[in-house]
Formats: sequence, C-alpha cells, structure tokens
Amino acid sequence: QVQLVNSGGALVQPGGSLRLSCAASGRLFSIYSMGWYRQAPGKQRELVAAITSGGSTNYADSVKGRFTISRDNAKNTVYLQMNSLKPEDTAVYYCNAAATGNVAYWGQGTQVTVSS
Repeated sequence: QVQLVNSGGALVQPGGSLRLSCAASGRLFSIYSMGWYRQAPGKQRELVAAITSGGSTNYADSVKGRFTISRDNAKNTVYLQMNSLKPEDTAVYYCNAAATGNVAYWGQGTQVTVSS
C-alpha cells in the first residue's frame, strides 16, 4: 500500500501563485510515476502534470508554462508550483501515484479556488 497526503490548497486571486505538496509513504518502491489531477464541478477528472521516477515530466496544454511539477526524493514528496493562476484553474486537486501492477493511489484532494 501507498499513502498520499496532499496539502496546499487555498483561495487565491487571479494571477497569484500556490504550491501544492504530496507526501508519499508505504511501498514506495512500487511507484513509477506521480502526478496531479484536478476535477472541477460538473467536469471529469483530468491530468494536470506528472513526473516519472526518472524525472520526465508531462503537462496538460492548459497549464504549460504556468505550472511546474517537481520531486524531492529525500522527502518522498512531489510538488506542484502553480503560477499565473486563472479562475478556470479552480478545482479539487488530487495527488496520484501510479504503481506496478496497474495500481493507482490517490490523495484526499485539496481545494484550489481562484477568484477575486
């Protein structure tokens, strides 16, 4: 099992910044990729950004150039730095870990609201 605890969501004004954190524990050796998804009201959950164990990254087109995913292996933590936030970024953000055996783990979600 893998446990994910994510934090950092808040209310922020358009153009502002936030950093989300996701701390992982448990069977970490089974994880080959970690990422962030988001789900806005009435919409499907979508991938925002992901980073593999080798450090390769992938971003949704809507956040390229504004969001940065990174990892601190010593702390078993993945971060999502979000800059130039827009109202359409408002959603619940979920940390995800993809593990061998086609297993996916999810954090509890954190609310990000971009509004003036």
